[in-house]
Amino acid sequence: MKKKKNRGFFITCEGGEGSGKTTLITRLYDHFLSQGYKVFKTKEPGATQLGETIRELLLYKTKYYPTKRAELLLYLADRAQHVEEQLLPALSQGELVLCDRFTDSTLAYQGAARRFLDFATLRTFCAFASGDLTPDLTLFLDIDPQIGFARTKQKRRLDRLENEELSFHVRVREAFLLFSQKEPDRFYVIDGSQQPNIVFTLAAKKIDALLC
Repeated sequence: MKKKKNRGFFITCEGGEGSGKTTLITRLYDHFLSQGYKVFKTKEPGATQLGETIRELLLYKTKYYPTKRAELLLYLADRAQHVEEQLLPALSQGELVLCDRFTDSTLAYQGAARRFLDFATLRTFCAFASGDLTPDLTLFLDIDPQIGFARTKQKRRLDRLENEELSFHVRVREAFLLFSQKEPDRFYVIDGSQQPNIVFTLAAKKIDALLC
């Protein structure tokens, strides 16, 4: 594997609800593991023991409804623990890290969709929580929120974000599209409404090009 600055590669997968991120991450993990790479698969929120508790509070505890400020800080606390406990150690070992959501999700959901903070201020908070860790590549699965809704309805248990109104998810998508336009070298946009095999092939080829 070609290494960058004596470490592994950090690849994130972003997108709205029902875009197919989790399915794609799992397939990429299996594929690159079979190719002989050291691969670490993870997610946000909830990858660490502390993160599991935070995830439950954020997404599923019906008795608790975090304020916008509390929600943001909980996501950032999850990320700070995740970065130090898992991401940096994996990258220092030269692993290919595949992460389901990272800073861009915070900017899209807590920034654009919640309309809580301006992007400049929010980016400062995110940089502090992540220790300025930035993905080498971000796979953005773009999908019409209505299609995503149809997919998520098939789940038995919808989380708090999945239950938000359509307008919320439209703002999330618009934010991701804006980010991809501003950072075309980092973002790779894939039509998430395509068949999973097509999405996987496109993503795998893009990662292959990065590793070569």
